Amino acid sequence: MRCLIINMDRATDRLAFMERQMTVLGLDWERIAAVIPETLAPPADDAVWHRWQRPLRVTEMALCASHMAAWTRVVELDAPCLILEDDALLAADLVARLDALAPLTGIDHVSLETRSRRKLIARTPHPAAPIRRLYQDRTGSAAMVVWPSGARKLLRQARRVGAPSDALISSCPGLVSYQSDPALSIQLDQCVAYGVTQATETHSLIDAANKPSLADLPASKRLAFRARRIWGQLVMGVRLLVFRPVSRYRHVVPVEQWAVDAE
Repeated sequence: MRCLIINMDRATDRLAFMERQMTVLGLDWERIAAVIPETLAPPADDAVWHRWQRPLRVTEMALCASHMAAWTRVVELDAPCLILEDDALLAADLVARLDALAPLTGIDHVSLETRSRRKLIARTPHPAAPIRRLYQDRTGSAAMVVWPSGARKLLRQARRVGAPSDALISSCPGLVSYQSDPALSIQLDQCVAYGVTQATETHSLIDAANKPSLADLPASKRLAFRARRIWGQLVMGVRLLVFRPVSRYRHVVPVEQWAVDAE
């Protein structure tokens, strides 16, 4: 399975960390140049970036656009791909797990990561792989497998409503998502939470931009954001009611062995 790594030009330390993992795992990979605020297209004032439930940081817009570039590449390759942000720590047995996922059908997206929050997942695992149907998750977009069908759905949604990449995935209409169980990845900023030695220092690139304030917007725009927020919460509530009989909120624990420990 091809691996696509989203990486900013200046983040050479992160790329070196990912290259190390790729070497250990023996994965075929390519770099997806991350979009930055200066190269964002459409630009930050375009209407598409102002249809989410709250105002977005320009760095959130750029990360969404970076994932769109990766999803576009999945469509071009016409095959499921592993998509990683450049601070994803990967499981030592990831390749074997990917081999089990590759032939599966009827799936659009598999989240590989966990992030110290519960997810709404199926009680019953998939019969052919250690994954469970994922019904609600808004915590992270650093490690996933995306099929061409899922990439097309995600691109359609992103072109309609620009959003934080993880929220866009979890709210994408019709996206058939699964969760790896156990989780096969954590982001580096979660190492302490999971008792893992952090291989390299990291800091949030999203937080490099100030968070926009609703108070600075005209009353009509504040009302529109709040209405979308309320609607989004109602949709999540309905989803919980519909799928609760076959699912449960559970913290997905990660694996115990990591690629960088396999050397």
